[in-house]
Amino acid sequence: MGIIKLENVRLYGFHGCLKEEEMIGSDYRVDLEVHADLSKASVSDQLQDTVDYVHLQRIIREEMARRTKLIETVAKRILDRVLEELPPVDSCNICVSKINPPIGGDVQQVTVCLESIRE
Repeated sequence: MGIIKLENVRLYGFHGCLKEEEMIGSDYRVDLEVHADLSKASVSDQLQDTVDYVHLQRIIREEMARRTKLIETVAKRILDRVLEELPPVDSCNICVSKINPPIGGDVQQVTVCLESIRE
């Protein structure tokens, strides 16, 4: 078993329950970790034998571009697509952070983390 991590993927999005968030947007950070058997890729040196992290980044970018009220929702959509589109992935974890959320106070970020396991 191996792990591939995409860390500190920085994006701009329009998630949130407030009308201002829909119009102005916010900065977001995504950290994604996928677990898969990487033993064949470690020997073959072939892209088709591993989990393509360009594909992972594209899923993150596309789902973060779709507006939602809750970052929990966008996190789940990303996990669902990873398991649907990348059969070698056995499980995955994600953390989606909203940087400087408009919640009244000096808060650096709010982070939601979810995990999904292939059934």
